[in-house]
Amino acid sequence: MTLWLVIAAVGVGCYALKLAGLAAPRELLDQPRVARFADLVPVALLSALIAVQVLTSGRELTVDPARLSGLAAAVLALVLRAPFLVVLIAAAVTTGLVRALV
Repeated sequence: MTLWLVIAAVGVGCYALKLAGLAAPRELLDQPRVARFADLVPVALLSALIAVQVLTSGRELTVDPARLSGLAAAVLALVLRAPFLVVLIAAAVTTGLVRALV
């Protein structure tokens, strides 16, 4: 029961945060600092999610060569400005190959 209350509270909090973003005055959003913050927050959040997925297994930090090589392949594809689907395929294929070889 407690878990469902926490999930409901987080859901309400996320909705309120989204609503606050939509209700923010235009003058506030047009400020350069706020615009830069809004541009960089998604990058930081996605980086954190990727780090958690690549470097953890359960509750432990792990160094999985297959995952790291897949991440490296994805970064290389992004640097080469490959389309998103190509990035995903490069990461998946590299991870699979390294997992099969190691």
